[in-house]
Amino acid sequence: MPHIDSHPAGGFCWFELGTTDQDAAKTFYSSLFGWTPVDNPMGPSFTYTIFKLEGRDAAAAYTLMPDMVANGVPPHWMVYVAADSADASAQKAAELGGKVMAPPMDVMDFGRMAILQDPAGAAISVWQPGTNKGTQITGEPGTACWADLNTPDRDTAVQFYGGLFGWTFSKGEGNNYLHIRNGGEMIGGVPPAENRDPHAPPHWLLYFLVSDCDATTAQAKKLGANILFGPMTMDKVGRMAFIADPQGAVFALYQPVH
Repeated sequence: MPHIDSHPAGGFCWFELGTTDQDAAKTFYSSLFGWTPVDNPMGPSFTYTIFKLEGRDAAAAYTLMPDMVANGVPPHWMVYVAADSADASAQKAAELGGKVMAPPMDVMDFGRMAILQDPAGAAISVWQPGTNKGTQITGEPGTACWADLNTPDRDTAVQFYGGLFGWTFSKGEGNNYLHIRNGGEMIGGVPPAENRDPHAPPHWLLYFLVSDCDATTAQAKKLGANILFGPMTMDKVGRMAFIADPQGAVFALYQPVH
């Protein structure tokens, strides 16, 4: 089973669910992915849940703050990118036309983070590791494996993320899908703008690896999720489904081609 001890700068390193019902989310995802939730009280009214898979950190969850809900922040999965310096990343994001939604801050001794918004409005976070290096397991069913940027302006996204993280972008064979590479590793993509839901704001969509997309989709539905799309097979890519959990946070399932 592939263990991770650290993440390269520019790689996706942490996946965090902001939700309106933390207990319900713990039940849902534990049942769906076999995660074990471990609660970490962080203050009088704040508990941070780390989801473990085979004893290693796979993802996390917290309850959205009242002010976030009041400002219209919906339940969502947040993707974190490893950075050498959260401060330098925040400054660079602003220079490149993005916004700093939450300025760099220390999370005890775990690390330093900032929440950024690209020029089109999609949110992404950066993580400068301290004692917490990020997720510790990959390549197993129930681990995050990919992320798509849904945006109306791919050219600006390419400039912004290329400048911010050093990512490179290349078109897939015979299609208009852009693959994102961090160094030599393919980590995500940018679907064609015409394929996106015009009513959905720009966002990152997180994919979780599963061994049986149909069975996991059926299980998600049984657990109260809303199946938005699929399961469907993409030739030479795999089988996937888009799902909204019972609180409304959207994610995708991915079963690779064998």
